Amino acid sequence: MKLQALELPASAPVLTVVLDATPSGDNRDNTALSRLGDLRRTLRPEGADGDASADIDAVTEALGVPVRTSGEFGRVLVASGGQVVLDRLLPQPPGEGRAVLSDHAHAFALAGVADATVRYLLVSVDRAGADIALYEASAGLDEAAEETRSVEGGHDELTKTAPGFLGHKRVENRAEDCWERNAQAVAGEVNRIVRERGPELVLLTGDHRARALVHDALGQQARELTVEVSGGGRADGVNTRALREHLATELTAHCRRRRTAVLDRFRQEEGRDGAAVTGLADVVEVLRKGQVAELLLTPETLGPPSRLAERSLWIGAGPLQVAMTEDELHSAGVESVQKVRADLAIGRAVLDQQSGITVAPDLQAADGVAALLRWRDSGTPGEHALAGTADSRRV
Repeated sequence: MKLQALELPASAPVLTVVLDATPSGDNRDNTALSRLGDLRRTLRPEGADGDASADIDAVTEALGVPVRTSGEFGRVLVASGGQVVLDRLLPQPPGEGRAVLSDHAHAFALAGVADATVRYLLVSVDRAGADIALYEASAGLDEAAEETRSVEGGHDELTKTAPGFLGHKRVENRAEDCWERNAQAVAGEVNRIVRERGPELVLLTGDHRARALVHDALGQQARELTVEVSGGGRADGVNTRALREHLATELTAHCRRRRTAVLDRFRQEEGRDGAAVTGLADVVEVLRKGQVAELLLTPETLGPPSRLAERSLWIGAGPLQVAMTEDELHSAGVESVQKVRADLAIGRAVLDQQSGITVAPDLQAADGVAALLRWRDSGTPGEHALAGTADSRRV
């Protein structure tokens, strides 16, 4: 999930709060509010002017509303203009809460949200139709669906007769035909939702025979996204706990595949000195040129505590105005500059340039940060001065 897919505020200041929302042992509802009070006392503006009291009030009100999950979990809230514009759950609570007031949402906090979130379609089928629900949720968390609907095929000759009954073969064939027609109706609706709403994953559960018929009737785009999951269905008495466990397993595996695909591309590019750089200084340089397609971070870089939060960079007002030193920006003609935390400066540039962020546990990179690039030229940091397909042809 890309950060630009999240609904983020366009005006400053912006308050980002990350905290452990796990209820206390006595199930008191005000546990998260107490933790917010502790964070509020540590709040300091970082590169933004303005009063955060209205935003804190909005976050306080949002935390007072119970959520549909249990166990340990975290929560990320973004507020601006006295309104909460983003409220997402994390499958694991953060090691330490934090509240940041800046001119942008805290992109590193949002990276944790994007890393754990999957937009998926849950299709629970039987031989008469399906219940379909669109989610944007984290693995292991019981969150409300974004949209739900039911599809009834309209063909009701659903039961085969026992062998030996007069005309049973004809009735049996009619039942098979009805199942297939109902499955086609379900598949048609799934195809439409995939085309229009763009889920990353389709999870198909329910009656075994109906699942097979629906899967076969799906179009290529939907079929490529579909994974069959046992444990669900439309009938009363479905073991919802078992279904949740199966869903969590598939969603976690999808997140892992998503990270692995990005990391594999990065390693390929890095191995041939291609469109990839590592280390803070090189990442800042390519951010200044607008080259970054995907920022890669180690989990340790997200913090807190974060190594990058302990370092500083210089920024101007524009999306390409970020540098290691003040003199670099002044030399580029930027007059109004300010010194901010490195994690906020990098995140600001990533959001402004509509780059993605991937949290990669297996990433080996100086300073815990690296980047996949949109392009590479002779001025891009790397081992060779001359790089890129076009340059190689010229040589």
